[in-house]
Amino acid sequence: MRSREKTLGLALLLAATAAPALAETLSGPEIKDRIGGELVRLSTPYGITLPLVYRDDGVVAGDISGFSIGSMLAPSEEGRWWVKDDRLCQKWPTWYEGRTYCFTITSLGPKKIAWTRDDGLSGTATMGR
Repeated sequence: MRSREKTLGLALLLAATAAPALAETLSGPEIKDRIGGELVRLSTPYGITLPLVYRDDGVVAGDISGFSIGSMLAPSEEGRWWVKDDRLCQKWPTWYEGRTYCFTITSLGPKKIAWTRDDGLSGTATMGR
């Protein structure tokens, strides 16, 4: 019985210490390497997945024309993105009323990230074309 308890305890300890390694907050250079040139499918708290293309030249392009919300906003738009203080920042001409938002990015694996906006809103995203 003792051997089973030790094995279970060791398994729980390994699981607890391995989980944080999978969820690693990215540094500024890591954000640029991970996001630049990628199609990012942003899972929003509003129940839609927003496709965003983060070009290497600092342009971010979004297209929501296929969603009902697209009739209330500009259906597609190009904004700017950059990295500041280990956060991904972006600004759109009209989306989000032209306000700049910055995000902490956490790696959840090779093709998945978690994001937390500077106002506390958070979600996940998958990457790749």
